[in-house]
Amino acid sequence: MTTSVPLAAAPLHTKLAEGPDGGIAHWLTTSDGLRIRVAHWGLAGAKGTVLLFPGRTEYCEKYGRAAADLADRGYATLTIDWRGQGLAQRILPERGVGHVTAFEDYQQDVAAAVAHAKALNMPRPWYLVAHSMGGCIGLRALREGLDVNAVAFTAPMWGIQLAPHRRTLAWGVSSLSRMIGQSMRIAPGQSADTDVHEAFADNELTSDPEMFDYMNTQIEKKPDLALGGPSLHWLNEALRETRRLHALPSPDLPCVVFLGDEEYIVDSDRITDRMKRWPKGELMMVPGAKHEVMMEIPLVRERAFDAMVSLFEENP
Repeated sequence: MTTSVPLAAAPLHTKLAEGPDGGIAHWLTTSDGLRIRVAHWGLAGAKGTVLLFPGRTEYCEKYGRAAADLADRGYATLTIDWRGQGLAQRILPERGVGHVTAFEDYQQDVAAAVAHAKALNMPRPWYLVAHSMGGCIGLRALREGLDVNAVAFTAPMWGIQLAPHRRTLAWGVSSLSRMIGQSMRIAPGQSADTDVHEAFADNELTSDPEMFDYMNTQIEKKPDLALGGPSLHWLNEALRETRRLHALPSPDLPCVVFLGDEEYIVDSDRITDRMKRWPKGELMMVPGAKHEVMMEIPLVRERAFDAMVSLFEENP
């Protein structure tokens, strides 16, 4: 791949990522002046490129194995550290608090990553794979014209799973915090601590202990990648954005969504409702899977990536 645009090299922890050979990361500057990180794994003779949108707290290295799974099926991958997480510029002085000024600001990160992919001449056609918060950002990007041929979502954050009384409280407290200038504080029940404490038996991400260790080892070895809980402002912005997106029609684009039947983080009802309204969409329930379908047991991962690639190959 060649480009005439000067590129600023960024670190990529390749041994921890376990991605395909030749992974490279760069610093990019968004239109509002923030520094983000984008990584790509090229592939000679690739059938196309996957734009991989991570979730909240995540970072490029976490998707090294996913990039390898996609490379095994013939696809290059480009992924991103969203503003405020990973090695991208943090928004608040307290590094462990997840924050964004406005949810639409993530679209500036999307624009920078897409421009970068064009500059790198990443192989066409392009496809989107988006997880959790990345699914929220990705749906907005599709509504705004993201140029991909098909899309796969895993546990997309089209709503946050909250009991009715907690949802009312979340709306009330997060909205009030904005009015009184306290929305930079961390959300109730959350912690800015970025150390790994959770035991496998208590985790809501994966039923695969080996993948759980893979994720935790990355944070233990490179703690600068880690992020704690969200600010009240992030929570309020997320609630507002998911409500806005819920009111919009689905894109006219082939789509598959993977949702584990042990999902406790995003709102499964919002996902099933959306997929009833997506004429070219298919919802694939995954028995026994938790939030991280791409980081589940080997059989689940294999079936998910095969299904994604089947959709891509039907839409060249």
